[in-house]
Amino acid sequence: MASGNALQKAIDLVTKATEEDKKKNYKEALHLYETAVEYFLHAMKYEVPNDRAKDTIRSKCKQYLDRAEKLKEYIGKNENRKKPVKDGDSSKKDSKDEDSDDDDPARKKMSQKMEGAIILEKPNVSWDDVAGLEGAKAALKEAVIMPIKFPQMFTGKRQAWRGILLFGPPGTGKTYLAKAVATEANNSTFFTVSSADLVSKWLGESEQQVRALFEMAREHKPSIIFIDEVDSLCSSRNDQESESARRIKTEFLVQMQGLGNKNDNVLVLGATNIPWVLDSAIRRRFEKRIYIPLPDIHARTSLFKLSLGDTPHSLTEEDYRSLGSNTEGYSGADINIVVRDALMQPVRKVQTATHFKVVSGPSREDPSVIVNDLLTPCSPGERGAMEMGWEQVAGDKLLEPVVSMSDMLRSLSESKPSVNEEDLVKLKKFTEDFGQEG
Repeated sequence: MASGNALQKAIDLVTKATEEDKKKNYKEALHLYETAVEYFLHAMKYEVPNDRAKDTIRSKCKQYLDRAEKLKEYIGKNENRKKPVKDGDSSKKDSKDEDSDDDDPARKKMSQKMEGAIILEKPNVSWDDVAGLEGAKAALKEAVIMPIKFPQMFTGKRQAWRGILLFGPPGTGKTYLAKAVATEANNSTFFTVSSADLVSKWLGESEQQVRALFEMAREHKPSIIFIDEVDSLCSSRNDQESESARRIKTEFLVQMQGLGNKNDNVLVLGATNIPWVLDSAIRRRFEKRIYIPLPDIHARTSLFKLSLGDTPHSLTEEDYRSLGSNTEGYSGADINIVVRDALMQPVRKVQTATHFKVVSGPSREDPSVIVNDLLTPCSPGERGAMEMGWEQVAGDKLLEPVVSMSDMLRSLSESKPSVNEEDLVKLKKFTEDFGQEG
């Protein structure tokens, strides 16, 4: 199953779960509910950009987990009822049940919550999909790929890095690099978490979740923990912060420091746009701090090509170079938005067209066959122009205009870079003081 189908897979699983629930096949329903929630969590991270949709999914996941907990309780009671208790064993059993009620369920619930952070499907992002950033790629290969492939090299005094911080302006590819790591790090478990996954309103639960995360990472080693927006969890300690926030940072420090060899084969990968707010002790735990800068002209040129992909277009190499040179100060995310807007220009041409003409082109059913009855928008004065709107064009008879350089320039003229100069100055200063160029 491709990564892009996780949301549909989750919906299918929930549908099956409710069917099995109605049939009173509770064990099967329980398994399907839990698996569906895992797929929903994966979809939220990689497929659902809309915050409102994410809130809806979170609400639904809570309902499914609540139902799963009830099913577990029901199944457990029935299994215990079926098992006879030997004479003299009742006190032991009662004691054991009390312990499990007090400790195990809470621990189990915490572990289940952290299991949702495990990437089930590889994001399918390779190193080649990341334009530029050769220094960052090399550092990540050294820290992640090499120790997994050649563990014999990392023995004795030569130890793999335990913490890497990726910092830089927003939209420069920090999270995308983490996706590439998840794809390329075969045989490793990849956890991806944010402050929302770890912070709880209940006293003491947040640090328990941090502990559960690291314990699971050690159990599933070799593993990588990716913490997006790590600054929201580990900002500088001060007198005004809450006791809860202080305890989370303390737990993070303890876990990242590790005890003995417990932290072997676990890498913590952090990403932030504002590294200067990180607590100094946390910053020290990230042994490698790599600056992910705005893309240079060659990277920007490659980003236009990668963002356009295999969409039909008429751009030349010279056009790509021109776009790269005209977007200084743009981040990778900014360029992606420019291209996405340009990709909509042919749609707008079709929507606003008042005339169409008959042309030849590949058949919708078989692209290798050329047909001569397709329609494409044109100006009223063109030869063969017929006055009609897009509503009158059959769905399989439209030959849409390809993306052109003029489409790109129009979209570029309406966009502006999202990174301000003040933040760049701060990032440069942090790099000089604590980091290295990526």
